[in-house]
Amino acid sequence: MTKVDPLLADRLRDVGLDEAAFGDPGDAWRRLHERYGPRVTLIDRYALEAAHRGIHSEQLDAATRTRLQAETLRAQFPDMEFTSGSERTDGTIEVTAYDDSWPPRFAEWRARLAAELGPVAIRIEHVGSTAVPGLAAKPIIDIQISVADPEGEERYVPTLEACGLTLRLREPGHRYFRPPADRPRDVHVHVCEAGSAWERGHLLFRDYLRAHPAARDAYAELKRELAQRYPNDRLAYTDAKSAFIIDALDAARDWAVRTGRNLHRDD
Repeated sequence: MTKVDPLLADRLRDVGLDEAAFGDPGDAWRRLHERYGPRVTLIDRYALEAAHRGIHSEQLDAATRTRLQAETLRAQFPDMEFTSGSERTDGTIEVTAYDDSWPPRFAEWRARLAAELGPVAIRIEHVGSTAVPGLAAKPIIDIQISVADPEGEERYVPTLEACGLTLRLREPGHRYFRPPADRPRDVHVHVCEAGSAWERGHLLFRDYLRAHPAARDAYAELKRELAQRYPNDRLAYTDAKSAFIIDALDAARDWAVRTGRNLHRDD
């Protein structure tokens, strides 16, 4: 068995496990997840599996990674449902320098979505990294649409599908759309409940990074590092950002309370 990194070793000891002999890696990860929640990620599951086999995480084969991804997603998001036929295979993760064309691309999508959805769309916002000036990002426009009730799919799913998008997943209070496999992955659309924690969290994270260049730059550096480390593993790339996002959101909530911040609208 190979050693795990110091932080993971400390967490194993905290839940009563020996870092050098923690037994079944799946059970160890579940115990860690029960204790630390979203701070324990797919990256830790890879590390535990690799240590148990006496190899490094980078040596895990593709089939094992796929199995661990499915296992971890079930534990992290037990109510998440992927739609059949929405799968796609994408190439290498690319994090690029900020592009001034991103806000106009959002504006074009916003105008189209607003026209097609009408009053169903209570709020349409540019979120994610491409919404933060100066922030390096994957060149994919993330759009958040707030509706009265995401469960009422008949009010928006056919419209978004007519706009060339495919419903990828459902979870309580959230639906995620992206282009089908035969089209470039250039936009992601998230439908959430107006006034929900989901809506506020994404807007708050965006606004905090817009107002804090040091946090923005630290996030950019992390993303570039992770794109190099996990160039063909989107779930690992995403999950590895969890600790940064959790800490940034904690700081953002304090900032919002301290400043009386109202979440900005991009319209």
